[in-house]
Amino acid sequence: MEDERKQHKFISFLFYQAVRDLKPVWMLEDMRTMETFYWEEDAKQRTYSPSEALLYAIVHDHRPYAHYLLSRFSDEALEMPGESFYCCPSSAPHLAMAVRYDRRDILAHILQVAHQLPGLRSYMNRGGCFHLEDGKTPLHLACELLRADAVMLLLGNGASPQAEDHNGMTPLDVVLQQLRDSKANVGAKKSCLENLLMFMPEMRFKMKSALQKERQCWSKVLGEDKLNYLTGREPAPLFLIAMRRILAQLPPEQFPSSLDKLPIPAALKPRAHRGRLSVA
Repeated sequence: MEDERKQHKFISFLFYQAVRDLKPVWMLEDMRTMETFYWEEDAKQRTYSPSEALLYAIVHDHRPYAHYLLSRFSDEALEMPGESFYCCPSSAPHLAMAVRYDRRDILAHILQVAHQLPGLRSYMNRGGCFHLEDGKTPLHLACELLRADAVMLLLGNGASPQAEDHNGMTPLDVVLQQLRDSKANVGAKKSCLENLLMFMPEMRFKMKSALQKERQCWSKVLGEDKLNYLTGREPAPLFLIAMRRILAQLPPEQFPSSLDKLPIPAALKPRAHRGRLSVA
């Protein structure tokens, strides 16, 4: 019995390894549906679910397999995986994983599928694991990791820039905190900030009072004009108002292709998009 258990655990590892090695989809599906034991000592014999397989595909950037799972098993692929993979049933682990590993192509496909499923209307705004991610939404995570492309993709697909984590921090607070704490990667931080402002008609965020109290410090970080706007001393620039209205008219389920088709110069489109946000 012990030898048989070890053999099944070995087969389980082979599936993980096969996804990592980008084996063909047909081979992975044969392995996925083979009954085997998981790695945990008390695991029972069962197959890997499409949801669990999708997590492996995201981690190892196996795009054909991820696209197959999302197309063939739309509902099942975005269900919560087993407890051995994730512990909080209200989160969006596949979306968070795609952001964390910067899998833009798979991220876009997940968002497209989510739009097609009525039960996933709030999917983009689900808070992450309370124990591991402090309730951060995928947009919080994208801002924390300075993934400007992911920030724009999530916002364009309906993610809320006003969502709060368990500490009351919005994605804008996350970016401002990054700008305050370090001078590294300033360009990426400001790209994330600009993308957020494109989708924020109201300036509601936790650090607003800190910006007002420490004006001299923040003026050096943000510039006087942007600081005045964020603190409510000046109205939004006309360009920002115009872009907000344009972006608000784009159907989320067709983003970012709808952004590509806008009849405006490429130089006026959101910075993270220019030549880099398009996905297959």
